[in-house]
Amino acid sequence: MCQQHQDGQHILCPQCDLLVALPRLATGEKACCPRCHTTLTTRWSSPRQRPTAWALAALFMLLLANLFPFISMNVKGVSSEIALIEIPEVMFSQDYASLGFFFILFVQLVPAFCLVSVLLLINHVRMDLRLARFLARMLFLVKGWGMAEIFLAGVLVSFVKLIAYGDIGVGASFVPWCLFCVLQLRTFQCVDRRWLWDDIEPMPEVRRPLKVGTTGLRQGLRSCACCTAILPVDQLVCPRCHSKGYARRRNSLQWTLALLFTSIILYLPANILPIMVTDLLGDKMPSTIIAGVILLWNEGSYPVAMVIFIASIMVPTLKMLAIGWLCWDANGHGRGDSERMHKIYEVVEFVGRWSMIDVFVIAVLSALVRMGALMSIYPAMGALMFALVVIITMVAAMSFDPRLSWDRTPEPAHEELTEHGK
Repeated sequence: MCQQHQDGQHILCPQCDLLVALPRLATGEKACCPRCHTTLTTRWSSPRQRPTAWALAALFMLLLANLFPFISMNVKGVSSEIALIEIPEVMFSQDYASLGFFFILFVQLVPAFCLVSVLLLINHVRMDLRLARFLARMLFLVKGWGMAEIFLAGVLVSFVKLIAYGDIGVGASFVPWCLFCVLQLRTFQCVDRRWLWDDIEPMPEVRRPLKVGTTGLRQGLRSCACCTAILPVDQLVCPRCHSKGYARRRNSLQWTLALLFTSIILYLPANILPIMVTDLLGDKMPSTIIAGVILLWNEGSYPVAMVIFIASIMVPTLKMLAIGWLCWDANGHGRGDSERMHKIYEVVEFVGRWSMIDVFVIAVLSALVRMGALMSIYPAMGALMFALVVIITMVAAMSFDPRLSWDRTPEPAHEELTEHGK
């Protein structure tokens, strides 16, 4: 593996395709695109030791969080408690294997895989170069699908819903899980994509003159979406990470629109069908998303009702509208306000995962509230429909190429082409 990290190189902005000359960065500084202000690279102090310490601590907390009871509930002398590992088991036993799979994948496996990959890559663990490339590609591909902190928010919301029925307690693994959420976020924050790839293999040489302040497309260049290497536009396979790419994502608008229409079709039954069924003393009460919001509001839990309403109703709706607007503008029908479209795209990317909070609330309630004839809660078909809506809209946002919004915008003529700050 290469251990040389050179300053003063060039990079194509992954959001607007502007060629930027990277300045020499002091420790703790970052370089931003002067056109769209996207962070291009960051120079961290102790780039190996800090992520290693955070990742090891996070994995240890994850282990502790799975060994002991997570939360408990007591209703009129009848007690129930669950461990994290039991939540997907309940989903599988109740014929909702898909929800159990989503929990295992997004809450446990993806964060754990990313943490282990970080440890292996930044510490130069002896491995085949092909394996190192694979781990680095997968790390940045799946990192955004980790939802440990969203699950934690869902647990807190479920506390508010259950407190009206009985006494809620936290187990020995609750605090380790909270620490795990913080530590894994800190680990990923300290790992810079460009630095990590330079550490694995040198940047391929660009054998043509580079014009700073001009887009790569106008120079016959493209950026590798995986490792940030600058390549000729007709070179489909990156020689460094061996991933295949194009100057612009192929059929980006078609894929995005197809996924958007699919999510709209699923969104209707997701709101009409019950997302869970409460069995209280033999009386089964189905509940939809909006019915749950109304119930919380009527019970005086206004902040929680607003959180569920925003995350489960407003965010998916506004996200689908925003994706449609982005496609409309990128297709040449908008006003060409690329800066505004870029901000909308960033918001869409950030908030998309948080709509899963209601699905995780149902997972917690279904696993914890199993008290026979006294009280039980089961997931319903609406929960699966809603989870699919969230996942499909996330994929739709990822399939959209934000550079399409900038292709119709004139390039900056008289502004500083490198910007950095603490």
